[in-house]
Amino acid sequence: MKPWVLGLTGGIGSGKSAVAACFAELGVLAVDADQVARFVVEPGQPALAEIADRYGSGILLADGRLDRTALRQRIFQLPEERKWLEQLLHPLIGAEVSSRLARAISPYAILESPLLIESGQFRTVDRVLVVDAPEALQLSRAMSRDKAGEAQIAAIMRTQASRDERLRHADDVLVNDGDLCSLRAQVERLHRFYLSLKGEAR
Repeated sequence: MKPWVLGLTGGIGSGKSAVAACFAELGVLAVDADQVARFVVEPGQPALAEIADRYGSGILLADGRLDRTALRQRIFQLPEERKWLEQLLHPLIGAEVSSRLARAISPYAILESPLLIESGQFRTVDRVLVVDAPEALQLSRAMSRDKAGEAQIAAIMRTQASRDERLRHADDVLVNDGDLCSLRAQVERLHRFYLSLKGEAR
């Protein structure tokens, strides 16, 4: 039977990746949407050739990889270019995510995406798990992990869905405000529950 899909999301510094890693330890396949987005523009992928055709070889680094900074500058200045890029990449990302999720051998699989709500990806999954943490804790975790200042992390938080918006879409909430031991216990409890659903989510 085809695995049902759990959408996993949370704000910056909430601990999404730690939660995904705990599920992976229990044998659940987790597909990282950010990783897939990077994969579809790697050298040898058709999308990279199309991007280079449109913007010229100056959009590539010396080793042939995409110059993300140059591309970001180009598309943020011109909304129609961002739209072109999204129309190129979104179907490719969607197809690659589906292909990876279909390889799951457990009854359910996970789509980990920081923009699950904002991008509308939540409509493609069967159930949504939001990793939640107090904003002050998110800030301190992200600052220490990314070696970034408070203003920079706060700016990223403002571009993401608000905490209320994320929680409004949640079927399940995991509050990650303790240590790794407590996190693992919560994941194990959710895992037992998810195994009992047998594809009857939502």
